Amino acid sequence: MNYSNDLSSRFVFVVPILAIFSGACGGSGSPAGAGAGGSSSSGGSSGSSGGSTSSGGSSSSSSTGSGSSSSGGSSSSGGSATNAGNPSSTLAVNLGTAGSYAILAKSGISSVPTSAVTGNLGISPAAASYITGFSLTTDSTNVFSTSPQVTGKVYAADYAAPTSSNLTTAIGDMQLAFTDAAGRAPKVTELGAGNIGGMTLAAGVYKWGTGLLIPTNVTLTGNATDVWIFQIAQNLTVSSAAKIALTGGAVAKNVFWQVAGLADLGTTAHLEGVILSKTSVALQTGASINGRLLAQTAVTVDSSAVVQPAP
Repeated sequence: MNYSNDLSSRFVFVVPILAIFSGACGGSGSPAGAGAGGSSSSGGSSGSSGGSTSSGGSSSSSSTGSGSSSSGGSSSSGGSATNAGNPSSTLAVNLGTAGSYAILAKSGISSVPTSAVTGNLGISPAAASYITGFSLTTDSTNVFSTSPQVTGKVYAADYAAPTSSNLTTAIGDMQLAFTDAAGRAPKVTELGAGNIGGMTLAAGVYKWGTGLLIPTNVTLTGNATDVWIFQIAQNLTVSSAAKIALTGGAVAKNVFWQVAGLADLGTTAHLEGVILSKTSVALQTGASINGRLLAQTAVTVDSSAVVQPAP
């Protein structure tokens, strides 16, 4: 028997087994071996922690750890860092220059004194004479007016340039915003059969093929980047004393009420967010809103408070 050949063949057989065993254990003990051979195992760890495979497999991810927040928030793993923390992943409606107004309307704005509006008023194509109840005082430049009920300026289509042009743009932006909000894909439809009184709602797009009634308090809960869009095919009715509340850091500028009919807030009712109405908006006695009233016909406020949302 040739023992030399037999030992040689056994040695050849054992070496691959040792190599396989070493690979299964996670690489060599040297740092260089871990960096080169650990890409697949680090990549798998990164993938399980929310990062993309390509991000997890990079040398920087391997050296810093696959669970880093920067890896998990990459656009390849599901959106920008801003939207990564947003359950709805819904973008806010772009108001354009319409966002420069607390109240913007096409045919009329009226007040039953004393109301309090924080922000600018604008009307177009109607003239300043269609703004009633505000006791306007025209500025010497004739570009805007002021009112004791308005902390801001009042603009009308018949004022001096560039007011008319600016208002035409703002009205166009308001209409584009309405169309944008109406076109978002809904995540929830016909919630409460058109009655959401007493509910707590997470961020998202909600749609009703009817009107929407809010007879009792409603809470919107989410963070500062979350967005709510309410698509209402008919009227929005907020009953007297009913209130919308924001919790968890939610902000009014990211709440949009897209209303195909009219929006009516009952006496002492309170709403948060931007109303985009195809027709009119009416705030009954003592009603209030932290948001904007953007109407494609008229707006009426009755001893009401309108405060534009924080930017």
